[in-house]
Amino acid sequence: MPILERFSLAGRTAFVTGAAQGIGRALTQALAEAGADVAIADRNGEDAGQAAEEIRSLGVRALALPLGVTDSGQVIGVIDEILARWGQLDVAVNAGGIAVRSPAENIPETDWDAILGVNLKGVFLCCQAEGRAMLAQGRGSIVNIASMSARIVNRPQQHAHYNASKAGVVQLTRTMAAEWTSRGVRVNSLSPGHTLTPMTARGVATDGPVWAANTPMSRLGTPDDLQGAALFLVSDASA
Repeated sequence: MPILERFSLAGRTAFVTGAAQGIGRALTQALAEAGADVAIADRNGEDAGQAAEEIRSLGVRALALPLGVTDSGQVIGVIDEILARWGQLDVAVNAGGIAVRSPAENIPETDWDAILGVNLKGVFLCCQAEGRAMLAQGRGSIVNIASMSARIVNRPQQHAHYNASKAGVVQLTRTMAAEWTSRGVRVNSLSPGHTLTPMTARGVATDGPVWAANTPMSRLGTPDDLQGAALFLVSDASA
């Protein structure tokens, strides 16, 4: 098969969490441009609806699905809806995530639970439901959005709970990859560096110069910078 055809997602269906803004929205756009029908899940249902309208303008199908990723019933429900409507799930990108700053000695238990809930438990619940659907069909590819904070202590922000959650995502990804690859389901993760998104924009005024100085290209990344890598991982190009 010619190399560019191996990047095509024509005839495939995709599911993206955290898809209404930032990295999730950019990756949704990339999957749709590659030909996939995309189910757009986000806790903000109105924004998910707007993203779905943009995707439909590319000539593919789109679903907007309000979703709280920490609720297993909701997660299973949206996967069941995708399967009921489209009959298959070929690609999943788990991009939903949150961050709160706090010195480690002052992290409230409620913040710890919230960060680990969305960033790690949410990824697990989504992977589990996505994986069941893909294992039943004998094929599929999942990409989890982790962070360079999974492997380094990101400075100057104080993010012990965020760092721990993203490290968990990396190891969870490795484990599911090892368990599922022999049954046709690939699981990978991307660990973005400093990337300008609505979530990180709050810290740009104070920390942006430090982030840029820490980056070899001396600039912050953009969500679009991740589109090529994500498309590679979900397509036959990385089979």
